[in-house]
Amino acid sequence: MSRINPIEVESAPANIQDQLATVRRQLGVLPNLFRVAARAPAALDALLALNAAVARGGLPARTREAIALAVAQIDGCDYCLSAHTLLGKGAGLAEADIAAARAGTGTPAAQLARALIEQRGHVTDAQVAEARAGGLGDRELLEVVANVALNVLTNYLNTLAGTEIDFPVVRR
Repeated sequence: MSRINPIEVESAPANIQDQLATVRRQLGVLPNLFRVAARAPAALDALLALNAAVARGGLPARTREAIALAVAQIDGCDYCLSAHTLLGKGAGLAEADIAAARAGTGTPAAQLARALIEQRGHVTDAQVAEARAGGLGDRELLEVVANVALNVLTNYLNTLAGTEIDFPVVRR
C-alpha cells in the first residue's frame, strides 16, 4: 500500500515534467520510483544526479546491477529487487548471477557492497584486500561506495513511500 502516491505528470510543474520526460526517454518507461521522488524536487534532483554520475563511472552496468541487487536484498526493498532483477537481466546477468548478487557472494563489487551495508561502511582491511585481489582498484572501490549510496537512497525512498511495484514482482 502506497504511503506517498506518485505525482501525476500532467499536473506537475513544468521543470518536473521535463525531468520525468527525460527519464522516460532514457528508460523507455517512467517507473513509479521517479514519480514518487518528484513529490520532493530536491529528492528527485538528488536521485537523477547520483544516478547519472554512477552511470558515467567505470563500473559496467552488470556490476552496478549486481551491487543494486545485493543492497536491495539486505535492505529488504522489493521494489528495487524487482526493478534490478529486470535491469540486471537486461545488462547480461544470468539467473545464477542474480542469485549470487542477492546473496552478496557474486562479484567482488557485490561482496564489498554487502559488507558496506552490513557493517555500515566499516569494512575491514581484509575485506578491502579481498576486493583488490578481485580486481577492484581505488577508482572501483570508491565507485562501489557511490553505487551503494544510490541504492540506499532508492531502497529507503521506496520502502518509506510504499512505492507500488511496476516491474515483474520479486520478493525478498
